[in-house]
Amino acid sequence: MARHISIRIYHSLFREVEHTRSRARLCSFSSKYDSAPPLPSLFSILHNSITSSSSSSVSVSVSVSSLSAAPSMATTSATASDDSIHSNPLLQDFDFPPFDVVEAKHVRPGVRSLLKKLEDDLVELERTVEPSWPNLVEPLEKIVDRYNVVWGVISHLKSVKDSPDLRSAVEEVQPERVKFQLRLGQSKPLYNAFKAIQDSPDWQTLTDARKRIVESQIKKAVLKGVSLEDDKRDQFNKIEQELGRLSQKFEENVLDATKRLDKFITDKKEIEGLPATTLGLAAQRAVSKGHEDATAEDGPWVITLDVPSYLSIMKHARNRTLREEVYHAYVTRASNGDLDNASIIDQLLKLRLEKAKLLGYNNYAELSMATKMATVEKAEKLLEKLRSASWDAAVQDVEELRTFAKKQGALEADDLNHWDINFWSERLRESKFDINEEELRPYFSLPKVMNSLFNLAKMLFGIEIEPADGLAPVWNNDVKFYCVKDSSGSPIAYFYFDPYSRPAEKQGGAWMGEVVARSRALSRNGTSARLPVANMVCNQTPPVGNKPSLMTFLEVETVFHEFGHALQHMLTKQDEGLVAGFRGIEWDAVELPSQFMENWCYHRDTLMSIAKHYETGESLPEGIYLKLLAARTFRAGSQFLRQIRFASVDLELHTKYVPGGSESIYDIDRRVSEKTHVIPPLPEDRFLCSFSHIFAGGYAAGYYSYKWAEVLSADAFSAFEDAGLDDIKAVKETGNKFRETILALGGGKAPLEVFVAFRGREPSPEALLRHNGLLSVTPSA
Repeated sequence: MARHISIRIYHSLFREVEHTRSRARLCSFSSKYDSAPPLPSLFSILHNSITSSSSSSVSVSVSVSSLSAAPSMATTSATASDDSIHSNPLLQDFDFPPFDVVEAKHVRPGVRSLLKKLEDDLVELERTVEPSWPNLVEPLEKIVDRYNVVWGVISHLKSVKDSPDLRSAVEEVQPERVKFQLRLGQSKPLYNAFKAIQDSPDWQTLTDARKRIVESQIKKAVLKGVSLEDDKRDQFNKIEQELGRLSQKFEENVLDATKRLDKFITDKKEIEGLPATTLGLAAQRAVSKGHEDATAEDGPWVITLDVPSYLSIMKHARNRTLREEVYHAYVTRASNGDLDNASIIDQLLKLRLEKAKLLGYNNYAELSMATKMATVEKAEKLLEKLRSASWDAAVQDVEELRTFAKKQGALEADDLNHWDINFWSERLRESKFDINEEELRPYFSLPKVMNSLFNLAKMLFGIEIEPADGLAPVWNNDVKFYCVKDSSGSPIAYFYFDPYSRPAEKQGGAWMGEVVARSRALSRNGTSARLPVANMVCNQTPPVGNKPSLMTFLEVETVFHEFGHALQHMLTKQDEGLVAGFRGIEWDAVELPSQFMENWCYHRDTLMSIAKHYETGESLPEGIYLKLLAARTFRAGSQFLRQIRFASVDLELHTKYVPGGSESIYDIDRRVSEKTHVIPPLPEDRFLCSFSHIFAGGYAAGYYSYKWAEVLSADAFSAFEDAGLDDIKAVKETGNKFRETILALGGGKAPLEVFVAFRGREPSPEALLRHNGLLSVTPSA
């Protein structure tokens, strides 16, 4: 299964309007990075991803004064005489956002009242602006923060508690919201003030973080069209509005298409091989559809395309016809009828190209790379090196699978198709390593996994994580709330965790989102910085009956991955809010801490602390741990090629594709697949129509960043290997260094400088290839 991130950052004001989600996972699911919803930009002035909540203000003693959204939201409602506006929970003064009481009816009046107040604040700032920190950056940060907090609440609820009314409300205010974003992003008085700071004699006296903020805001303003003439700026603004609308529609179509398949099954023969957990979920789905007597043992069952159901069918269903049907439904989602995304893709690509040319770039990829570490050439070079290192191994993977299936007497052995690959891969893995994914579930109960993850964070980074349920309201009873404390016991951050799949209302995948970021300017008490708040959202298997949530090993990795993002957000020591946490970090470096944390799932002491049977307390047998370790590189070549396909087709579409030209988007995909697929995709494969990463998220011309950041993360983990993973003292020292650099510095320094500060040298891909058993070809950095 492919896992894609996970950071959700809602509509930064100086970044692309079309980026409405956050790091994501989607695509198909057999490699290691697909599963979250799309996401917005990572380089904007303020990103927001809210996941927690509170109704009015929360009166508690845990440093709330240094946490909450400042300045008071109540000032917004004061401009409105309507009582409904005055009592609107979106506009109240709160310490934690009121996710529990916000409804669709609050969106239209709340957003409009907010935008009116922020427009007035912006006009006043432009009138009085001076090229100084107190009279430019701090008031600007406050404007953006108010916007992000409120819109973040709405965006988050749309992701975890979707409804037709909420969709309608969001769609209605979308043009007004985008108009304000553009108005702020194209403010010439603010742009000129930033330029004046850069040109002043005091420039060299600024801290690195402040220089990064100034340089970043100048660049973002230019990329927002601030330098365009009136007619071209009008054209640019129309493009931005349409990009936002199209991206939102694309995403909604994917969600609706995913929900559309509800396959009703009554015959036990059809579901042979499916594990009890899957059957329990399918029976629960049947109950929700009105079949009150449905049970896991006797059915009836309802099969869906949400991730737990889809993956389980691909891996375990003996019924090849069922696998084929579900596979076809999955790879053709949102590609026909009223949910067809093909025309939306063409419009998006056409508009992105127009936008790039308006700003002086040859194609959209060049525009995208303006805010990344890489260039188009460097990204293509890395992908080709990894592809060449993976191809022979991937060919061998397929041959090994065919041989194994033939030995098992499989009729399809000589003609393995896509719906056979995961099934026979799972059987081969079980045979080769004697590991059954479903039999491992009892060793990975969610409470134990989280406890061990928190213990690991304590050892590596010296923090304590404690339950704080009740401190802030939540949007669903399954959501947990936590407080992060430093070694002295003082709160330094908070986060929410929403673990379970809810396919009827919650988008698939996994992501981490920002609620509020650390900020000195937005301190409630004027002294200590406002504390950061994060959310973690997953879509793993919920509890069935009296059992806790029993996780697959992949779900364990996913939790570690998202927690890595949360750590970078929460453990930042950067007080400049515009570059705190992962804000201001180049997009292709932001996966470093998340992918770094995944490595600990294979560390013996860490894994053995997690893997305790939920009923007996028995530890995972040592032999099984060794097999899990050996299985880490199982089909690594195939998994690499899968991700390289996604990254390569993304770059092709944003560099060489000509909308309306002789090649269709599917022609591009097929051409790329000739070099990245040992078994060619089906002619009817329309995965592009559900590729939310690049068409409804922040990965347009940036999907390569998964592999780019994997190079960084694997090399970072190798520092712990070099220090000695069995040497606790050395691990703690290295962990502290990681915290003080990668996690603490945020976007206040260039990511390459931050990496060198931690590792002592520039990154090398050697560790990534070694970890994946692909070191026979060693590309240079």
